Amino acid sequence: MTDRPRTQIFMASTPYGAATLAAALDADCFAPADRRMLLISNNTAIPETGATLDSMPGFERLRGRFTRVLSWNDTISPFHPGGWSPRANDVPLWERYLRLLWGLGDDHVELIVESIQVNPALALAQLFPDAPIDVYADGLMSYGPTRNKLDPLVGTRIGRLLHLDLVPGLTPLLLTEFDVTPQTVPTDAFTKVLAELSDAGGELDLPEGGALLLGQYLSALDILTAQEEEQLHVRMVRGAAERGHRQVVFKPHPSAPSRWSRMLEREAEKLDVELLVLDSPVLAEVLYQRMRPALVVGCFSTALLTAATFYDLPTARTGTGLLLERLTPYQNSNRVPVTLVDALVPDLADRGERPRTAAAPAAIAGLVATVGYAMQHQIYPQLRPEAERYLSAHLDQRTWRYFKRRRLTSLALPGAVPAQLSFLPRNATVRRVARRARAVQRRLRKRAAFG
Repeated sequence: MTDRPRTQIFMASTPYGAATLAAALDADCFAPADRRMLLISNNTAIPETGATLDSMPGFERLRGRFTRVLSWNDTISPFHPGGWSPRANDVPLWERYLRLLWGLGDDHVELIVESIQVNPALALAQLFPDAPIDVYADGLMSYGPTRNKLDPLVGTRIGRLLHLDLVPGLTPLLLTEFDVTPQTVPTDAFTKVLAELSDAGGELDLPEGGALLLGQYLSALDILTAQEEEQLHVRMVRGAAERGHRQVVFKPHPSAPSRWSRMLEREAEKLDVELLVLDSPVLAEVLYQRMRPALVVGCFSTALLTAATFYDLPTARTGTGLLLERLTPYQNSNRVPVTLVDALVPDLADRGERPRTAAAPAAIAGLVATVGYAMQHQIYPQLRPEAERYLSAHLDQRTWRYFKRRRLTSLALPGAVPAQLSFLPRNATVRRVARRARAVQRRLRKRAAFG
């Protein structure tokens, strides 16, 4: 055990992530330390034009848990946090520079980061090559696979995955290839932190018990076009009105263009619905406490699960079917969050009485494991038997939406070909003919390419 001072560096990029860290600290999830530093990273496309985490409402309530607040953007300026990583030969120089800049001296450093597979978390882990790492998850992606193969020099240093119990009974798949131990951040600690933020949220004139719509900025991810995303939000207003809600609050994504609110206002006027578009960057969970909505509507936002699981609020989704079709490649890291919301949250168009999302259905673990294997079979080969069992028993009209026949075919999984033709992959003659046909196709494509 070292006698050097212990410094813990917590990296956060969103208010939700910072609240998760605060809850974990309150629940004594971390060993005592001499110093705890919060390293803020603004990962938006143009960080210079967006609000920083420490300027958002309620942050002062979180600041007291940390010895010091640092800016990653300022540290690596003019580089973007999402695109910069150190060259291997420069790591010793960078580590000395950071220890001097942040006053770390020869402290024993521990890192607590989110999204370890990508920068800026990966870059920070590389800059302190001897530091143990804990990863925390601030959303539904923790239930999915690691999005790409992680360098063992980083992966083997990870001790725990701290996550919220958004889907009770479901164990996260993230980082299990390194036998990382998942640890749940207590729900009561998290909701207590959110209550602090709610008290500090300033004046918000909100209708009591209206419908709350959660906007997302999917066109920035090239999943939907701007027009399709506008129509998605319009369907939210229309669906809430059809369910009898005359007061609707729309919480846009912080990066969403203002024209969306005007389109929604026009739709609300046609439907005779009173619409309030929030211009304050508050957490959805703060609104849950302030207005106690009668319905929360979204696409695949993590906030849908916090509403149902932590606050027992009715929820509804829309647009997940389109997203399951549009997400490319199949390995897209949003696939498991979309799958979970689609499987657990009622459709906005469904007028029947359906239970709220309180616990994972028995089949959800098998579904997530199967989707995870199909996404990253090279990282999780041990999941193949479970995937084969699930597909053999549960692949039907409802669950086909979570898979692509082309993907199942490439992995030789059940469902790759229709049941009546299942003998074909085992037929040597058919395989030989198929190989010849593919060879001919390749030759024809080469001729076309070279004229």
